[in-house]
Amino acid sequence: MRRDIFQAIADPNRRAILALLANQRLTLNGVAENFRISRPAVSRHIKILKECGLIAVIPQGRERYCEARFERLSEVTDWVEQYRQLWEARFGRLDDLLEKMKQENKNALKK
Repeated sequence: MRRDIFQAIADPNRRAILALLANQRLTLNGVAENFRISRPAVSRHIKILKECGLIAVIPQGRERYCEARFERLSEVTDWVEQYRQLWEARFGRLDDLLEKMKQENKNALKK
């Protein structure tokens, strides 16, 4: 199944796994030790993150290490950016309107 990047970061456990791996590379067991959910549940979360390209699982000897890959988060950043620009423009127009009303109020009080 093709996973969506937004689907991957929607779950708080997966976001916590990404936060944990942001600063360090850990084995699968090392990741699981940081959570109060079962190891199979952690493995499922890691599988989803891997399918989305947000982490890589790297075999090294008998261990498998998880490493964060944040490049794919640019899809989220791009999506959010379009709405940030939209709201920034709307708030800019609101600021202009409020400033105009403020000036009109000052002028009315002077008369």
